[in-house]
Amino acid sequence: MISGTTLSVIGVGRLYALQTGLKLSTKTAEETSFLLKLMDWLEATKKALHDNEAITNEVTAQAHLENWALKLFLYADKNDRAANFTKNVVQSFYTAQVLYDVLTLFGELSVEASQNRKYAQWKAAYIHNCLANGETPVPGPMKEDDEEEPVEASNDDQDAESNPASENANDTPQNIPPMPMSAPATVIQSVDSQDSTVYKTESGADLSAEQIGKAQKLIKWAGSALDYDDIPTSIMNLQKALHLLTTGQELA
Repeated sequence: MISGTTLSVIGVGRLYALQTGLKLSTKTAEETSFLLKLMDWLEATKKALHDNEAITNEVTAQAHLENWALKLFLYADKNDRAANFTKNVVQSFYTAQVLYDVLTLFGELSVEASQNRKYAQWKAAYIHNCLANGETPVPGPMKEDDEEEPVEASNDDQDAESNPASENANDTPQNIPPMPMSAPATVIQSVDSQDSTVYKTESGADLSAEQIGKAQKLIKWAGSALDYDDIPTSIMNLQKALHLLTTGQELA
């Protein structure tokens, strides 16, 4: 049975594809037909899985997608630094970059995510071109890129040792309508960042609605990290949420 995490990645990815396609100024009949089928699939999936939080909850969907993008990135980065230059590494860098693109559906990327996206895009193209030309790629970041070096996979990250891109290759959806009347609405409303309400904690710190929303996301990300048995990331996100809620300030 297909996992909730995979459902989130599929659903949000297709929503991103739909919104990108709808922005095209001109469309061929074939493209229009594809977009209509995509709309139907999204609407049918939303109805069939209305009780699945990974589909109906925006914060949960974002958490799953961000963790999946990071997992792919760390796998590719770890193998690249170990000079294991394979097509799987290229594919993982490329897919991570695409998932970071999809994450822009939820708003501006964090500095870390933005750097990872830029690095993954460059690395995928660089390794691909080197392999195509019979050249040996240089492992890791170029020296001039050291200041913006991406997050490095730790030795404790057991998930990065296997290829995450192939983990769900044999998942078989049970209740999902086949992919190829209205465009579906994006999944939940998060806390309104324009809300001017100020919340006061027991410690006396003032919290804005935006900060409350950020804490909610950190807690969701912590739960999502546990789906990958990634306890260090889960603890880190919980610590960030607790610090934000008690002091009103974000940890770096």
